[in-house]
Amino acid sequence: MGAKKTYKSSVFELLFSEPDVLRELYHALKGSPVPDDVPIVINTLKNVVFVGPYNDISFEIDGRMVTLLEQQSTINPNMALRMLMYIGRLYEKIVKDSRIYSTKKVLIPRPEFYVLYNGKASYPDEAVEKLSDLFQDTGPLGLDEAEPVLELEVKVYNINKGKNEEIVKKSRLLSQYAAFTAKVREFLEEGFILEEALKKAIEYCRKHDILKEFLEKNTSEVFNMLMTEWNLDDALAVRFEEGTERGIEIGIERGAEKERQKNYKEKLDNARNGKAEGIPIDTIHRLTGLDIETIKNI
Repeated sequence: MGAKKTYKSSVFELLFSEPDVLRELYHALKGSPVPDDVPIVINTLKNVVFVGPYNDISFEIDGRMVTLLEQQSTINPNMALRMLMYIGRLYEKIVKDSRIYSTKKVLIPRPEFYVLYNGKASYPDEAVEKLSDLFQDTGPLGLDEAEPVLELEVKVYNINKGKNEEIVKKSRLLSQYAAFTAKVREFLEEGFILEEALKKAIEYCRKHDILKEFLEKNTSEVFNMLMTEWNLDDALAVRFEEGTERGIEIGIERGAEKERQKNYKEKLDNARNGKAEGIPIDTIHRLTGLDIETIKNI
């Protein structure tokens, strides 16, 4: 049985929240099929390490503890450390305290860590983030350097259009999810505000059989989740942006965005008043520039 829809916090988690879907996705990442009789147990933790635009899913399969992460912004160089903290909480959850002090070995699932990147910034097809890359240099004691006694590797796959096509093709949902997020960005680049870009992307994908059933069933939830995710993602990007020059550019962009939001609200108000007065939809469309579907839904 899948996790209850009520507790989903992101579109990524909502979409990849059933064992059969995760089986297909894991097959895509590993390159070999996973038999249907191999059980999958979802054990995603809530609001422990990953918050905001970091949408995580963890599950057990065939003696492995797999942690998946989606990122829509620039890859965080501390991801291996975050994964270490996350897996510690997972092991704490599945291992009873009393067993740790037993004279017998406590066998734990083998961990695997993956990040699926679909952000705007340029990134290679794949990369590996290592915990040892974060270790400080040792002091001046003159001791020989040795291999790290603690290591953790995170495999990062770029799932943007034209990247890792072999992986994306093996998972129908992953392919369609990547196409959907790409369509949202396409409308944003055309100058639409986020709210309108999401509506247009959802409408386009439903018409072109991209996540059609999923979007028809969860349209309102998907819209609200993405509004929250993408707004927070942009806010964090601004917060951590370095340099005065870039800060000024961001300020200008945010001011322009606020103005677009204001103009869009005025258009909606005018369209609403026009409909109340019985003005034909085509006339409202010509006067406001709003698309017909938006006007009909007011």
